[in-house]
Amino acid sequence: MEKGVSIMKYDFTTIMDRAGKDSIAVDSIPIPGAEISEGYSRIPMWVADMNFATVPTIQEAIIERVKHPAFGYFRPTKEYFDSIIHWQDVRNGVKGLTADDIGYENGVLGCVSSAIQAFTAPGEAVLLHSPTYIGFTGTMNNAGRKIVHSDLYRDENGVWRMNYEDMDKKIKENNIHLAIFCSPHNPTGRVWTREEIEKAMEVYKNNDCVVISDEIWSDLTLSGYQHIPTQSVSEDAKMRTIGVYAPSKTFNLAGLIGSYHIIYSKYLRDRVNAQSRTSHYNSMNVLSMHALIGAYKPEGEEWVNELREVLTDNVNYAYDYITTHFKGVTLSKPQGTYMLYLDCEEWVKEHNTDMDTLLKAGVAVGVIWQDGRPFNRPYAIRLNLAVPHSLVVDAMDRLDKNVFNK
Repeated sequence: MEKGVSIMKYDFTTIMDRAGKDSIAVDSIPIPGAEISEGYSRIPMWVADMNFATVPTIQEAIIERVKHPAFGYFRPTKEYFDSIIHWQDVRNGVKGLTADDIGYENGVLGCVSSAIQAFTAPGEAVLLHSPTYIGFTGTMNNAGRKIVHSDLYRDENGVWRMNYEDMDKKIKENNIHLAIFCSPHNPTGRVWTREEIEKAMEVYKNNDCVVISDEIWSDLTLSGYQHIPTQSVSEDAKMRTIGVYAPSKTFNLAGLIGSYHIIYSKYLRDRVNAQSRTSHYNSMNVLSMHALIGAYKPEGEEWVNELREVLTDNVNYAYDYITTHFKGVTLSKPQGTYMLYLDCEEWVKEHNTDMDTLLKAGVAVGVIWQDGRPFNRPYAIRLNLAVPHSLVVDAMDRLDKNVFNK
């Protein structure tokens, strides 16, 4: 058992062979022109899915449903809604949630798209924080909306913070009435405190902004941190926020599709639902429904608790290794998610090289990491630590000896 990780009921140490099993994480290299050199195995550390076997109750629920030989039209069951209500209560302390407040979404970005279309016109501006999740950028551009960034900054302790004055200024200058909030934040890994969320929501309230709060990472806070639902900080926040969740990040179910919104305001809910219905594609898959039910069982709660320990251990190891071995590479220690967001500006300049060369060098030794520049930082790399701890150790060693300190 790895240092810092207690005895586990579930397996987070086996290195799965996912090759040819419908996984872009292991079947693709996201860096153009990059190749793995001979003699190196592949360590998938880019796209945000996990290389752990999911909780067995998910497979059991799907298999049990597949035993019945008919898959016709259906409606979400009471068990589906009750599972979400129970999960939100146990994990996030949400009280009073009802089935009417919950709606299916074909992915978080599907809900973002519907909400953008419901509350803004083409060409209208929307506020986002930067660094910015690339899914938001793509959705906004595809919808023909203008992106206005309010930059996060790192304080004297290296912690990412919001600039509330800048948010207010950008909203006013651009006549913005819709904002996208990411909590926990991707790619920085910040788990916002209640006070921080309250301050952000006051800015949005004072400028009459509808808020889309992407909380897909809410289950994956690291040890010592607790997710605070945006809708829970005030009655006003509850009624102006479109909260979006999913079991997909938590349990590695992205290939099954299946997110859900929580919207308490009937006005907001009706408008989002109206947009979602126009395409006729925002429809639940029956196996996705049973996967969520299987995930949100007591065994799923146990599994997530163990996963958070594993991810915390991986983050601690990688953060300590990078900060002590990779001179010229800086980062903020994540409080949630399983991603690191590296700033390599000093290293690149000291070594008279460029980001493309650095990114290819990592892939050459089998560390398949992600170009972080599309997240709006010019010297960034995003690194996924949701792999067995032995692979984190291996990856750090390869990057040390063959990339950053060769």
